[in-house]
Amino acid sequence: MKLAALLFAGVIIVSVGCKDDPVLAYPTYQMCFDDQTMHGSMLPVNDAIVMCCLDHPINGMMPACGATKADCINFLTANLNQTSASTVDVMDGCANYIAAKPATP
Repeated sequence: MKLAALLFAGVIIVSVGCKDDPVLAYPTYQMCFDDQTMHGSMLPVNDAIVMCCLDHPINGMMPACGATKADCINFLTANLNQTSASTVDVMDGCANYIAAKPATP
């Protein structure tokens, strides 16, 4: 639980620190994920999952990964290559995404 809290805090710090930067939109989730893990920020898989779900429009959707953990898992199963993230990474990333996602009224 402490790890999740630290990851959440890290996402918040990164998000707050980057507010002046323009938000990059991506046509696909995979492109966002690859940019965050391999080309740009070199983020760990879990952090990249959360960041792409929350902070970048994916094909015009933001947040992109749905309203529930199950929605997120289904979205990533359909939109992220199996070799990009393990099942555990997807489940943990989706749990952290839901925890970090602003509540909707």
